[in-house]
Amino acid sequence: MEISKVRAFARKAAGSRTAAVLAVVLAAVVGGWLGLALGARVDTPVGPADIGMSISPSLHGETVVDVRPLGTLNFNTHDGPVRLGLTIEAVHPDVAEDIIKNPRWADRLPTTIETDVIEGLRRLAVRAALFAVAAGFVTGLVVFRRLSRAAWTAGASLAMVAILGGVSALTFNPRSIAEPRYTGLLTGVPSLIGSAESIVTKFSEYRGQLTKLVTNVSQLYEVGSNLPIFDPDPDTIRVLHVSDLHINPIGWNVIKSLKDQFKVQFVVDTGDISDHGTKPENEFVKEIGSLGVPYVYVRGNHDSKSTQDAVAKQKNAIVLDGDAATVAGLTVYGIGDPRFTPDKAVQVDGDSSESLLDLGKTNAQKLAPRDWSRSKSTSAPDRIPADIVAVHDPTVGRGFSGYVPLVLSGHVHARSTQLMPTGTRLMIQGSTGGAGLRGLEHDEPTPLTASVLYFNKKSHRLEAWDDITVGGLGEQWIQCQRRIEPDPGRTIFPESQQAPSPTASGSGTPSTTALASGANVPYASEVSDGRRHGTGRKP
Repeated sequence: MEISKVRAFARKAAGSRTAAVLAVVLAAVVGGWLGLALGARVDTPVGPADIGMSISPSLHGETVVDVRPLGTLNFNTHDGPVRLGLTIEAVHPDVAEDIIKNPRWADRLPTTIETDVIEGLRRLAVRAALFAVAAGFVTGLVVFRRLSRAAWTAGASLAMVAILGGVSALTFNPRSIAEPRYTGLLTGVPSLIGSAESIVTKFSEYRGQLTKLVTNVSQLYEVGSNLPIFDPDPDTIRVLHVSDLHINPIGWNVIKSLKDQFKVQFVVDTGDISDHGTKPENEFVKEIGSLGVPYVYVRGNHDSKSTQDAVAKQKNAIVLDGDAATVAGLTVYGIGDPRFTPDKAVQVDGDSSESLLDLGKTNAQKLAPRDWSRSKSTSAPDRIPADIVAVHDPTVGRGFSGYVPLVLSGHVHARSTQLMPTGTRLMIQGSTGGAGLRGLEHDEPTPLTASVLYFNKKSHRLEAWDDITVGGLGEQWIQCQRRIEPDPGRTIFPESQQAPSPTASGSGTPSTTALASGANVPYASEVSDGRRHGTGRKP
């Protein structure tokens, strides 16, 4: 009987100690977060500017550079539930002028900035620890009303900050600095356009405002995106990839602005420039002649042969349908979509995934694989050594796996990229026309998307690309995100002679593991209020 009482007492005591420890840990977490939120901030000089640094709780680790009122630059720099915020408080014109005029100053600038940033982070870490300890002690004192418990709470808050700092340091990803995500509005007032109901009456006004928006933001991004990890030299070949305009006139405003600001050599359109393929819609394609650069086009499933003929008549237009063309030094092979399905309820021949994939594989036999054909007797002299393949449906594009470094497509109205095991990258563009006017059928209009691709002039390989996303009808926001190709010179193998899949460490895509396994990973189009857009409508 006495033994059972002793056991019951021991269990009760153990439970009491566990509850006490949990209470201390909970109070420490609350106090530590409170301390970080209230006091983890310092001002420090960095080169010619004064920078405010702060640490705050966050659902995921990131670094945010605030350049109000223009917006923010976001970097996925680390893991852990803390956010490092950097705010430009002031810029000293005299120092900035010295940097521009004095080459020696400019040479020392990277080292100076690195030293200043490290010193600022060190001061920030010390201040964060002090405020976390103080807030933890006060929280423990309020909750437990005992100095000993408050001291334990303060110590636990310090341990929490140390753990968060250690995780952030160990998971720091330096490549993230080369892949900024720009978000924000250039205007601090409500949209001049209003709701979707007023689009018809204010359509011209919206086009003008959107043109200014795209031009200003893309110019700002282009100036700030020449980072050391990827600095496009003057010889870099720049290509603008667009798709699925669906007779939306605003798409031309976006194309013209991006063409000018990013200085692209030519445009690749992967189809569905029309919506129903009718003759009246052919007037829409006349904008091609005013671009002033080559416009490479392949037919989509909403484009009729009449649409294709209308495009071919435009100045600078290059229509590909089972053939190739060399533009700005890059050889592009393209095939038109075998279907004409403006009425998606109608099933037509060649609409199955198998037949579309076979179409791609059949056309791939016309190409000379870039790597293995150089040393294999199977290569025929009449094969085309293509750098890019342009198709409308990504299913057709997968048939070229192992025969070309890059395949461009559209059709699904959702941007994504896939690095196939053969080394071929498949890039799927969203809708540069915001899925046409039917993109307004949903609660939120479908955004307009396009990408600027950077190719090495000597190797003809893709080195990086900028994904541009613009708010749909009735909205004014833009996002640009730089992506780096992790292995531009990788070997391309056909499926029958596959090399090991590229690891794509530090890939310019959201999930390198998924891409290496051949998964299709869409990018989420982020908007200023944090919501996500859907695809708008069926392709």
